[in-house]
Amino acid sequence: MIRPDESSYPVKSFSDRGYSGKDTNRPGFQALLKDIRRGRVRKLIVYKLDRVSRSLLDFVDMIQLFKEHDVAFVSAQEMFDTASPYGEMLMKLLMVFAEFERTSIVNRIRDAYEKRSSMGLYTGGRRVYGYALEKTVIQGIQTKKFVPRSGEAEHIKYIFEVYARPGVTLRRLQADLLQNGIKPLSGTDWTTGKLGTILRNPIYVKANADIYAYYQQRGVHIVNDIHAFDGVHNIQLYGRSTHNRDLPDWSDMKIVVLESKGLIDAATWLKCQQKLEKNRQVGKAWGNRTSWLAGKLICVKCGHTMTTVKGETKRYFLCTGKTHKKTCSGIRGTVYVEDMEAMVYDCIAQKLPSLTLSGTKQADTSAEKKANALKIAIKEIEAQEEQLSTAVLAGELNTEMIQLLNNKAKLLREQKDKLTEQIEKITTPERESTNGIDFTKRWRRADFAEKRAVTNVLIRHIILYEDASLEIVWNI
Repeated sequence: MIRPDESSYPVKSFSDRGYSGKDTNRPGFQALLKDIRRGRVRKLIVYKLDRVSRSLLDFVDMIQLFKEHDVAFVSAQEMFDTASPYGEMLMKLLMVFAEFERTSIVNRIRDAYEKRSSMGLYTGGRRVYGYALEKTVIQGIQTKKFVPRSGEAEHIKYIFEVYARPGVTLRRLQADLLQNGIKPLSGTDWTTGKLGTILRNPIYVKANADIYAYYQQRGVHIVNDIHAFDGVHNIQLYGRSTHNRDLPDWSDMKIVVLESKGLIDAATWLKCQQKLEKNRQVGKAWGNRTSWLAGKLICVKCGHTMTTVKGETKRYFLCTGKTHKKTCSGIRGTVYVEDMEAMVYDCIAQKLPSLTLSGTKQADTSAEKKANALKIAIKEIEAQEEQLSTAVLAGELNTEMIQLLNNKAKLLREQKDKLTEQIEKITTPERESTNGIDFTKRWRRADFAEKRAVTNVLIRHIILYEDASLEIVWNI
C-alpha cells in the first residue's frame, strides 16, 4: 500500500557494475546499508532478488535489517513485497530455510573438526610456542605438522626443567627467567598465567604408557591405541574442558598422538603436572592443621579432595564435591581422621625401610623403552581383566564357567605381578649407602609438620573408595 505522500520522496539509485551478487562487500550495496541504518530509506525496489544477494543467509539477514528500520522491500520480477501478507509469508519461509542452512553449516564444520582432530591433523588456532608449522601430507590430506623452533624449543625445555625442581613455584620460575635474561622471542614478558599454560600443554611431552594412564584416569577419550604412545611422539588435546576451582572436567576432551616429536620426557612433564594439580586442588587444604593428610585424600566418585569436618566427638573426612559443589553423594560410612591417619601412618612405616638415599644417574634410553613396553603389556592385561569382569556380571554362568574365568583372572594377576617386578628392576636406580640412617625410628618421633612433609614427599594422593577402603599412589 502506497502512502499518500510517498510520491514526493526523492529517489536514489544504487548500483554495483562488475560485482557479483554472491558478495555483499560491494561499494554501492554498503552505501545503501549505511543509508538504511541512518533512517534515510523508506522503500527498496529491485529488479530481481539475486540483484541484492545470491546467498540465502545474507538475504535473510538483510530482510531482518529492513524490518528493524521499517524499510519496505519490493522485487519487481518476483512480485515480492514485504508490505503485503504474501510477502510477509514468503519472508517467514525464507527465514526458516535460512535457519536450517545455518544449522547445517555448523554441523558440517563440527563434523569436519571431529574428523580432522581424530586423525591428528592441524585444526588451526594460535601457533604453539616452541614449535613452528611445516606443511605436510597425512593420510593423503594436506595439512601442517609441528617442528621444534630454534630458540623457543630451548626455552620450553628450560621452563620444564626448572619448574620440576623441588620448591620452585610459578613466581620463582618467572623470576628465574627474568634473572637469566630469558624472554619470549615474541618480545612480550613472561607471566605466571603464560607459564602455567605452557606447563599444562601435553603437546610438549614425549608421550609414553605413563601419559596414556594419566589421561585414561581422568576420563579423556584417547583416540589411539596404547602402542602409539612410544615415548617419542607428542600428543594434542582437542576440545574444551570445563574448569572449576578444584578440577577440570575432561569428559568432552580427546587425546590424539601426532606425527611430530615431543620436547619433554614423560617423567618431567608428569612431575610438573603433579605440582600444578596440587596448587589447584589442594589450595588452602595444606594450610589446614586438622590433619597431616589434608589435601591428599581423593574421592573415587568425583575426583574432589576430602576435607575434615568436626563431628560431635571426632573429626571425619567428607568429600568437597558433596559439601561445596553439591555434585557428589559422597562415600558410604564415616571415615574418621584418627583412623585414616593411623592406617596411612602404618603404610608409610612399612614403606620407609625400603628407602635409601640415592645418587641420581643418567636415564638409560633402552631401559626406558623396555619399561614402556612392559607398562603397555600391563595395560593390555588390565583390559583383559575388565573383559572377564564384564563377562561375569553380564549373564548367567554355570559353576564350571565361573571356575574357568577365576583361573584365567588368577593367571592374569600373576602375569601382571611379574611384569611389575621387571619394571621395578629396570627403573630402580643404583643406590648409595644411607650411612645407617634409621628412617623408621625418625618416623616414630615425627611431629605434625614432619609427618606432613614426609607424606608430601612419599604420597601423590590417596584414593578413597565407596566402601571406605583406600589405595595409596606413591611418588616413590
